[in-house]
Amino acid sequence: MMESIQMVDLKSQYQKIKSEVDTGIRDVIDSTAFIKGGKVAEFQSHLEEYLQVKHVIPVGNGTDALQIALMSLGLQPGDEVIAPTFTFIATAEVIALLQLTPVLIDVDPDTYTLTADLVSKAITPKTKAIIPVHLFGQNAPMEEILQLAAQHNIYVIEDACQSIGARYRFANGERVQSGCMGHIGCTSFFPSKNLGCYGDGGALFTNDDTLAKRIRSIANHGMETRYYHDHIGVNSRLDSIQAAVLDVKLTHLDSYINARQHAAAFYDEAFSNHPKLQVPQRTSYSEHVFHQYTLRLKGVDRTALQSYLSEQGVPSMIYYPVNVHQQKAYRSNRYRDGDFPVAEELSQTVLSLPMHTELAVEQLTHITNSVLSFL
Repeated sequence: MMESIQMVDLKSQYQKIKSEVDTGIRDVIDSTAFIKGGKVAEFQSHLEEYLQVKHVIPVGNGTDALQIALMSLGLQPGDEVIAPTFTFIATAEVIALLQLTPVLIDVDPDTYTLTADLVSKAITPKTKAIIPVHLFGQNAPMEEILQLAAQHNIYVIEDACQSIGARYRFANGERVQSGCMGHIGCTSFFPSKNLGCYGDGGALFTNDDTLAKRIRSIANHGMETRYYHDHIGVNSRLDSIQAAVLDVKLTHLDSYINARQHAAAFYDEAFSNHPKLQVPQRTSYSEHVFHQYTLRLKGVDRTALQSYLSEQGVPSMIYYPVNVHQQKAYRSNRYRDGDFPVAEELSQTVLSLPMHTELAVEQLTHITNSVLSFL
């Protein structure tokens, strides 16, 4: 009998690494070093080695990572930060929280990420930073974005919350991990992520010693020396139990990515030639680690398809049904409906299918057959 299909099957994944995870958690409990314990330092060091980045600064979650990144740059209220409108709200949320001005732009119709051309049209004298979002597990075109940012003396903060492990290939052949190309990279360790913990967690990445020192201070109440506060800071840290889980899962990350890519290839084979479906497009410059497998529907009743799939025991999700510029909290005279045609179409036509490390061929066959049967 086929196992029930989950959007993300963390339970089955845990069963395969149970002894490793349980040992790591037990070691933390035995040590009682729950905050800033040795496990956090171990995980930080191992992740730095994996990413080949100079500094990893673990924090409480991915949203904190984005906020702390902006706080570390010395921006002033009213400074403009460019970000895509088709993304999870956290990207714009942290800009607004800091009284900066989110400048939203459209995305590429194939990759769903911003492009250098779209960014260039939004740059003004007030632009201080760009936040490329490596959506669904594939990097934005960072080489062109970095060149553009350098020309205008603009910071680049990578939102790599969905793309850890996705290497980027520069024109000279150099390969760099997602999140490690801009001034600062941010990621989330939310449980459903490709590298996820069993609670909340996140991290920042940078190769800049000065920025790393400031980020560490800001994440720790603005302290560099205990009880001496040099910056306005926050309290954001990864706890030792989550670090123990992540340290185990990091050793499996490449195999997890491989499993996701194999599942994506299965979907591709089933859907690639269907006139009503556009499968996720791959670029020549980035690996795709498939945090999500997102179809673009063409002339399909998405609500009816979702309902039919649910009847067949196949879950699905819409990431994201409302763009940032159309959210009540972010409505602005700066934007009108229709200003971002690609993003607005995507919000009406995308549908994500189950994607995780434990998908069996039998399940993938049932999922694809169900979609095709409806069509």
